[in-house]
Amino acid sequence: MERNNLYPIFLKTSQLNILIVGGGNVGLEKMTFLLKSSPDATVQMVAKDFLEETLMLAKTGNVKIVRDAYDKKYLEGKHMVIACTDDVPINEQVYHDCRERNILVNVADNPPFCDFYMGGIVTKGNVKVAISTNGKSPTTAKRLRQFFEEVLPENIDDLVKNLNEYRKTIKGDFEEKVETLNKVTQGLINKRED
Repeated sequence: MERNNLYPIFLKTSQLNILIVGGGNVGLEKMTFLLKSSPDATVQMVAKDFLEETLMLAKTGNVKIVRDAYDKKYLEGKHMVIACTDDVPINEQVYHDCRERNILVNVADNPPFCDFYMGGIVTKGNVKVAISTNGKSPTTAKRLRQFFEEVLPENIDDLVKNLNEYRKTIKGDFEEKVETLNKVTQGLINKRED
């Protein structure tokens, strides 16, 4: 049976420099989801042309718009790059340029040219759930995202905050604190019988 071996991480995007190469529909989609999940992300977008909607969205975040053709000079100081032009050779060139510089790169709709995938994300306050289909089915990730948005209670952030405050009051070493919190939260996963 095939298995997803990706390692999920949550990035502090306000401390990273992100480049999106492409100003069309896919660039808009990538920026939309990035800013929805991480409104404080530091982003530069490079393309010859941009959709009007992209330009409007860029004004809501820390997004710098550069009207230019892709050039590897734009990789300087970047930590992560998303290539999403409608020109496959340019996207692949971005990939190779990033690999030479050890920059993480995602080429939209081209899994072999990706160091990471941008999965489905559900955010409710401090709780964030990331969903990956190993790059196989973005539609499935979308449907799972919609499911979790519906089933996670709106007040789950209150629970997280209350448990954080309670954690600060627990005495003992790390293992004792973990054991206490495990007992307190066990009810979250116990199945209820009717």
